[in-house]
Amino acid sequence: MKTFTRYYNAVSYLEGLSNMPLKGDYLVQRQNLGVYLKRMRYFLDLLGNPDKGMKYIHITGTAGKGSVTNMVHEIIHASGKKVGSFTSPFVTTTIEKIKVEDLYIDPNEFADIVEYLKPYIDHAYVYGPYGRPSYFEICFALAIIHFKRMKCEWVVLEVGLGGRYDATNVIEKPVITAITNIDYDHTAVLGKTLQKIAYDKAGIIKKGSIFCTSEQRPQILSLFKILCNEHNVPFNLVPKQICYEEYNKKLATLITQKIGINDIHIQKGIHQSRLQCRFEVMQEKPLVILDGAHNRSKIRSTITNLKIISYKKLHVIIGISEGKDSEAILKQIIPLADSVSITRFQIRDRKCAHPKVLSRITRKYLKNNSCIATFLDPTDALSMNLKNAGSRDLVLVVGSFFLAGELRKMWILEEEILKHRKSFF
Repeated sequence: MKTFTRYYNAVSYLEGLSNMPLKGDYLVQRQNLGVYLKRMRYFLDLLGNPDKGMKYIHITGTAGKGSVTNMVHEIIHASGKKVGSFTSPFVTTTIEKIKVEDLYIDPNEFADIVEYLKPYIDHAYVYGPYGRPSYFEICFALAIIHFKRMKCEWVVLEVGLGGRYDATNVIEKPVITAITNIDYDHTAVLGKTLQKIAYDKAGIIKKGSIFCTSEQRPQILSLFKILCNEHNVPFNLVPKQICYEEYNKKLATLITQKIGINDIHIQKGIHQSRLQCRFEVMQEKPLVILDGAHNRSKIRSTITNLKIISYKKLHVIIGISEGKDSEAILKQIIPLADSVSITRFQIRDRKCAHPKVLSRITRKYLKNNSCIATFLDPTDALSMNLKNAGSRDLVLVVGSFFLAGELRKMWILEEEILKHRKSFF
């Protein structure tokens, strides 16, 4: 039986770096923001600039950027061109962040590149003017090295958070930059107004690129147009659609049309596009759906999807990351639920909202005769709901990709993903 000890050791090394302080934490320190790009550029320079020589499509937004990234990847792959993509966050295991054509990076290749990177990480820590790179920055560099080794022609980059100062924004000459829906999320980092959030995300717009976006609030579109004019960048807009899913499909279509891909390959790529934990059905009787929706825009999309399926009772299992607008999420989904299980995710180095706090907010929005329970072990929450749900009921896991990804292991083991290098079999 194939084992993945080297891979697990590599992941443990990367995640373990969090017990050492950073010279500037992107999620916390919001002064001298330019240092994050300087640190990423310094590290890539140490590595010999592996980011050079590939064509990039750079995608950000509040909701939909993962879906658009995946669709663009599949469309380019369907056209016969070699493509890699870097996404964030992963759902079940780290290799899911890095994909070339139809396969995630091989776990042993992942471990090999981590070993290759260690001396450079040490050098940056000891001698570098910005200290060691962050976990995200190292993963990004690892992905770029893999894409280079695999001789990718195209690379699709999903921004980690924001845009202007995100590590991925060191890419100097993307062919396409794109922004999906803008809404409130990560307000402690990006700003408390939509204008500030949009300005940060619009930092990916660069001279020499083509810009694509979907219908936004008028003031946000105005901002995008101003920045495009400043950089002499063509502005392209997907007009009003009926739902987020259609916006995502139309935006992916627009992006790939701009790089010369024909409609046959576009439709094939969209048809092949699948993402785990995006309203993903795991079983029937009772119906279980995993959905990583973790902000108010994504929850609206979840509720739209709920309206087109049939079920008797809705049982919601929910956990939310610390710093999210929990009330904006809960007040939309809780009134629909017949029972609510408050829980948490167990991933290291990611703080979750306190279940007691979520429980207090939830009680404000419970409909009559609905019940609520709290579980500190998410697998206990799932087991209890599967036991109590009727065959025509729906168990919905929602609020966090980390929670959905952990519980997905009840159906698809991490080792199976590592073995097949795919999330769907």
